[in-house]
Amino acid sequence: MTFEAYLTNIEKQTGVSPEEMVRIATEKGLTGAGKKSRPAIDWLMAEYKLSNAYAMAVIRLMRNKGLLD
Repeated sequence: MTFEAYLTNIEKQTGVSPEEMVRIATEKGLTGAGKKSRPAIDWLMAEYKLSNAYAMAVIRLMRNKGLLD
């Protein structure tokens, strides 16, 4: 599955776009300089019931934006 397909499926499954998830994670203080991915992964899995693979797609989006180390 391509990265874009993961992002599309995330929105279909949750009703929330990955971009919105990134925005909310930033508001919650889960992104920023020196932040690690595990707290954001745990939050995505708990809040949106994402599998690890789907959570990692959102993490990749965050990293692509320079929001995680």
